[in-house]
Amino acid sequence: MTGTADTQAALSYTSYLALDEVLAAQRPRSDEHDELLFIVIHQVYELWFKQILHEAAFLQENLEAGNTAHSIRTLRRILTVLKVVVAQIDVLETMTPSQFTSFRARLDASSGFQSGQFRELEAVLGRRDERVFAHYPDGGEQRTRIADAMRRPSVFDSFLTYLSGKGYPVATDRDVTRPLEASPELQEVLLKVYQDDGGPSVLAEALVDLDEGLQEWRYRHVKMVERTIGDKTGTGGSSGATYLRTTLFTPMFPDLWAVRSRL
Repeated sequence: MTGTADTQAALSYTSYLALDEVLAAQRPRSDEHDELLFIVIHQVYELWFKQILHEAAFLQENLEAGNTAHSIRTLRRILTVLKVVVAQIDVLETMTPSQFTSFRARLDASSGFQSGQFRELEAVLGRRDERVFAHYPDGGEQRTRIADAMRRPSVFDSFLTYLSGKGYPVATDRDVTRPLEASPELQEVLLKVYQDDGGPSVLAEALVDLDEGLQEWRYRHVKMVERTIGDKTGTGGSSGATYLRTTLFTPMFPDLWAVRSRL
């Protein structure tokens, strides 16, 4: 007779983590030594993006419920994961341009621009740009997830709902399918938030940290691409570093930056 105890006894470290599947997921297309590193790093990126998306959904739930403590803790976790994501670039940069070139042709049409999870994360944070769909076929799961995220309230929209619930005069009827734009009216409210110096101001600062962390990721990413392939066309025919440079220094939460000159 097989019972719950037997099932639990059969569970092992390997089976619980599905390590047979995870460790078999690296399939280099060449015999070059460095291709395995390239694959592992990017697979780990995708796992961290999955975790950040998971945490971002929990963050929005807590913001909309007005739960300050849980929101702050969740943001801190996201920030810590993001720091790990940025630090992984140090590992990738141990690969020289010639080492990458040795297997680059094997990547064919694949490109980091096709990371659906990162595009979904951008949408969750507030990016609204339908040009990203060029990399995803109609009806595909990744395109659907990104499009759904673009139709939902962003993290910043959830923060506005949080502020409204704390008694601040914030409009919560914004068209969430539109990009976030700086609002002088909202900045007046944020000034009051900072003057009150309570939980909402701590959350505002944590969101600034998140925005800065994402910009740091973009900067480190573009410099890594530049030192690896210069201004060559990126993998999959992408514009490589040329495009990546255009994403630098564009904040996700413009009001939180605009208000700082008045604090």
